[in-house]
Amino acid sequence: MRRILIIDDNPAVGQALSLLLSLHDIQAEVALTPADGLAALDRGPVDVVIQDMNFSADTTSGAEGAALFRAIRERQPDLPVILLTAWTRLEAAVELVKAGAADYLAKPWDDAKLVATVENLLELSESTREVARVRDERRRRREALAQRHDLGGIVYASEAMERTLELACQVARSELPVLVSGPNGSGKERIAATVHANSAVRDGPFVAVNCGALPAELIEAELFGAESGAFTGAGKSRDGRFDAADGGTLFLDEIGTLPLPGQVKLLRVLETGRFERVGSSRTRQVRVRVISATNADLKAMVRAGSFREDLYYRLNVIEVALPPLAQRRDDVLPLAEHFLAGRAQLGDAARAQLLAHAWPGNVRELKNVIERAALLARGGPITPDLLGLPPVEPAMARNLDEPSRDAVVAALARADGVVSRAAAALGLSRQALYRRMERYGLPV
Repeated sequence: MRRILIIDDNPAVGQALSLLLSLHDIQAEVALTPADGLAALDRGPVDVVIQDMNFSADTTSGAEGAALFRAIRERQPDLPVILLTAWTRLEAAVELVKAGAADYLAKPWDDAKLVATVENLLELSESTREVARVRDERRRRREALAQRHDLGGIVYASEAMERTLELACQVARSELPVLVSGPNGSGKERIAATVHANSAVRDGPFVAVNCGALPAELIEAELFGAESGAFTGAGKSRDGRFDAADGGTLFLDEIGTLPLPGQVKLLRVLETGRFERVGSSRTRQVRVRVISATNADLKAMVRAGSFREDLYYRLNVIEVALPPLAQRRDDVLPLAEHFLAGRAQLGDAARAQLLAHAWPGNVRELKNVIERAALLARGGPITPDLLGLPPVEPAMARNLDEPSRDAVVAALARADGVVSRAAAALGLSRQALYRRMERYGLPV
């Protein structure tokens, strides 16, 4: 049930306000002193407070009203408060509005305006509770996921990344091959490491191989090992990466670059666990969980004949698709703060710039940008010029500068109520967002 608290030392005012609000199906409780009002707050949740500014013979200062407002804010920082007064200096009321009061109405009040203000604030309270509920639910889900599984310190806030991590942890329990797909720099190796860390072979080695970084003529030797004299430069026998990963996980990054001969041998290992070193006819046996990753369209490569269809389906028993950073913008600022590690602070304009950027290089690009900016900032605030990113397009800036009320509420929810982060997401300064929050009746 919605609860309005009226705090006014004039019983007639309290009675008139209660009657007015009851005509609009809004129930109100009246307190005649600041102490009684604060006690009423302590008894249970209140949606909106209407408070007088004058409780003493000094009817022009509003000192007791200001003290009451500050006490309310200390108890419930997000509680909407309407200031009512006939004599208080306007400057005093304006200062309290700047400090977070929802509105200021003079006595005698306009009935329609007062009721409309209260109804808007009640709607806001419901929205605020929903924002808090969603924020708390998302926080609890992240905490529960981290408690159930080893996430290796992965920093995220987006629902898209949460779904990716949940799937990675779910498939980790199987010994089936996993294909991690996603663009370069998006963190595919981190996802592969998460699968390994939550698998039955987590105590075994995790061996990562970037297939794209190896010369084509050496890939087979790197993966499967080679006997002495098998090729020029092979002065002695050597183990391959499958040997090194025995009892653990082998992560094959950029699997699409593996040449066709290597694909044939890899398929056999996946099917039987057996292989031969280059230059040897002796079969070796290993137990390895294979996780592969690609930024290429393997289906298109199959159609083009550059990737074996049977290997594709063997590798892609379970696919974990990692979205690009542009599709999980809620992760941008948490990642940026993580990469900064307290060495510098992001200014509001820099935050807006980070959120507006398309991030074609994904998390890797973000890390490089932040590392460079932190170095140039020398401990000071990071400004847009230090990021070295393209400026925000004017059209985008105009759109961001006039967010709707729903957009503001949604941004605050995504930012866990942190105004500076929500402001950056909307492309506003904190002061500009505060003004819009006041305009929309949102608690400041």
